[in-house]
Amino acid sequence: MADALPGVLTDPPWRVWDAPDPVIVKGLKPPPSKIVWEDGEREKWAPGPGPAPETDWDDAVRQQRDGRLWRSVELFTWGPEDDVRPLLATWKPDIGRSGLGVDAVLARFGLDALAPVLHAAKDSPENAGGTLLPVLDGKAARIVSGWLASGGEDAGIAHAWLTRHGADAVPYLLPDALGARESLRAKAALALRLIAAERSPEAVVDAAGRHAAAVAPLLADVPRVDPGDPWAVALLDPPRIGGWLDPATLPAVALRGGGIVPLEANAHIATMLAMSGDDVFPGLSDVHDACDPPSLAAFAWAIFERWRTGGAPTADAWALTTLGIWGDDDTVRRLTPILRAWPGQAMHHRAVQGLDVLAAMGTETALVHLDGIARKVKFGGLRDAARAKIAQVARHLGLTGEQLADRLVPRFGLDASGTLTLDYGPRRFTVGFDEQLKPYVTDDDGKLRKSLPKPGAKDDPSLAPAAYQRYADLKKDVRAIASVQLGRLEAAMLNGRRWSAADWRDHIAGHPLIWHLARRLVWTSGGTAVRLAEDRTLADVDDKTVTLPDGAEIALPHPIHLGDDLPTWTELFADYEILQPFPQLARPVHAFASDEAASWHLPRFEGAEVPMGRLLALDKHGWERGRPQDNGTQNWLEYRSGSVYVVISLFSGIQVGMPYGRDTDRLTHVWITERPHRFPPKDGTGHTFAELDPVTASEVLAHLTSLTG
Repeated sequence: MADALPGVLTDPPWRVWDAPDPVIVKGLKPPPSKIVWEDGEREKWAPGPGPAPETDWDDAVRQQRDGRLWRSVELFTWGPEDDVRPLLATWKPDIGRSGLGVDAVLARFGLDALAPVLHAAKDSPENAGGTLLPVLDGKAARIVSGWLASGGEDAGIAHAWLTRHGADAVPYLLPDALGARESLRAKAALALRLIAAERSPEAVVDAAGRHAAAVAPLLADVPRVDPGDPWAVALLDPPRIGGWLDPATLPAVALRGGGIVPLEANAHIATMLAMSGDDVFPGLSDVHDACDPPSLAAFAWAIFERWRTGGAPTADAWALTTLGIWGDDDTVRRLTPILRAWPGQAMHHRAVQGLDVLAAMGTETALVHLDGIARKVKFGGLRDAARAKIAQVARHLGLTGEQLADRLVPRFGLDASGTLTLDYGPRRFTVGFDEQLKPYVTDDDGKLRKSLPKPGAKDDPSLAPAAYQRYADLKKDVRAIASVQLGRLEAAMLNGRRWSAADWRDHIAGHPLIWHLARRLVWTSGGTAVRLAEDRTLADVDDKTVTLPDGAEIALPHPIHLGDDLPTWTELFADYEILQPFPQLARPVHAFASDEAASWHLPRFEGAEVPMGRLLALDKHGWERGRPQDNGTQNWLEYRSGSVYVVISLFSGIQVGMPYGRDTDRLTHVWITERPHRFPPKDGTGHTFAELDPVTASEVLAHLTSLTG
C-alpha cells in the first residue's frame, strides 16, 4: 500500500523548524544603506513629463512646509530640485490619497528619498511596497521580514526582495536575527533561511562574516528550493495546526485502488490544506489523484466541523476554504444553511468567505445555492455579497446574471418528459412534479401514492436502497431551488425580461424541471400570447399551433399586457385544469386615479394602522427596509423602480433584531422620491407616480392595498 501513496505523504518537502536557543549580539548595526539598480530600472522609474509650466512651485513648497499641500507627490516628482531636496527628510507621503507612487521620487533623488520611501512602503505596501526592491537598508530589511512572516499578500514583495539581493541582504538582516527582540529574531531568521534555501546555507554563513557561528544554527535542515518558487516560504515555515484539530482523529481517507491512507499521514494532508489559499498547494493534486473523492470530501468536512466546534479561530479560516478544494455537492447542501445563519450570529465576514467557497467549488449545485443566497436570504449584506459574486462569475462567462441563473438550474437526471423512474427491481415508480415543483410518486399502474415506499424484502437489495436514497436527495435538492425558480419567473414577468428563442427553448421549454412551470404560464412573442402544450409546441388562445422563429424573443406577460384576451385565457386554463405556479392570469390589476398619478404622495394609505406581520411580508415582494438608524430602528421601506423609489414611512419603525416587538405600526407617508429616507420634504420631491410604468404601478398598489386592507 505504501507504493500507492503519493510521495508528498511519505516524504513531505517541507521542514518543521524549531528555532535554536538564541545567540544575541548587542549593538549590531546594519551596513550603510545603498540602492542597487538593475539595468535600465532607474531610467524606467524616472519621472516623465511634468505638469503644465505655469505650475506655481513656490506656492507648493510653502504649502508643503506648512503641512497643507494636498498632492505632495507631484511636488517631489517634478518640483525644483534645490527647493525640494531639503524637504524629503520630513515628508510622509499619503500614497492612497495622491494616487501617485514614490518610485519616481526614489529614481530622482536616490538615498535622499529613503525616509519617505520607507514610510510609503510601510504605510501602503500594496501601492508602494515594490519601491523597496532596489533598496538595501536595515529598516527596509525589517519591513520585508515582517511581510514575509505574515504570509499575506505582501509576502510576495518580500520574497522578490530577498531573491533579488540574496546574500547581499544578509548583513542588513543580522541586527534583528541576532538581536534581543524575540519577534524580530524569528522574522529575520525566516528571511535568512529563505536566502539559504534559494542560494545555499554556505552563502549565508559566508555573508555573515564574523557572526557565522551564530548564524549557522539558524539554517539547520534547510530544504533546497528554486529561486522565486512561490511555495518556498511555506516549505520553510509550514503552518502549525491549531489545538482544535488532532489530525490523527480525522476520518481515514480511502485510496482509489483500495486501502486507506495511514493515520499518521493525516497531519501532512492537513498541513498542505493549511498552506493553501487562493492557490492550492501543488501536492494536493497528487493526493486527489491517489484518493477517493467522496472520502476526501468527508475529510474536509470533518476539519471544518472541528474548526467550528473549536471556536472557529480566525487564524485558521483555512478550515473553511478547504471545503472549496475538496467539497462535493453534499458539502454544498450542508454548508449553505450554515452560511445563511452566520450573519445572524455576528459572523457576516465568515459568511462572505463561505460564498467564495461555493464559487471555488464551481459545480452546478454550488452555483445554484450561491444564486439562491443572492436571491433569497434575510441578511441584506450577505445577499448583496452573493449577488456580487454571481455577477463576477457571470462576467467571467460572458453572461448576464439571469442568463447564468438559467444555465445553473440542475436537470437532476430527469428524462425528456421531466420525470424520473426509480427502479426497485421487481417494481418501479415514477416521480413527477406539480405547479410548485413539489414531487409526487406514481406506481407502475399510474396510481398516485402518498410517498415513495421504503425498500421491502422482495426488492432488489442494491437497486432499491439506491433508488430510495436518490429520491431523498432529489426532494432535498428540488426543495432548495423551487422557491428561487418560482421567484425568478415571477420577477421576469414583473421586469419585462425577454429570452431569445434559442435560450428559451434550451433553458425553459426544454429544461426537464423548469418546463413544469413554463407549461402552466402564458407567454408572448411578437405580440401573440401563447402557452406551452404537453407536446412542447406553442398554442395560441384558440389552440392553434404557433411557430417561434429562431430570431424571435419571448416574454412572460403581466395580465395588463393580455388586454381583452385575459378572460379567454383564464377560461382556457380553467377548462384544462391548469394550476399556475404564481398568480399571473388571476393577478389583481390596479391603476392610480388621475389625481394620484399627478401627485408625489398617496394620502389614501397614509395614517393606516397595519399589522406588523403584513409589513414584514413586503420583503417577499421586492420591498427593502431602510438603513437602521442610531437606535437600531428601520424607519421606512423602499421599492425601487429605475432611478426612483416608492417609500413607506413608518411611525414607530422596525426594531432590528426584534422585528415582531410590536403588533402594529402606522404608515405616516407613502411617497415617491429618488432619495429614500424617513421624512419627505414638505414641498414635494419633484417626482410623481405617473413616472411608474403600468406594471410597477399595479404591483405597488396591490401591495399597499393588501397591506392596509
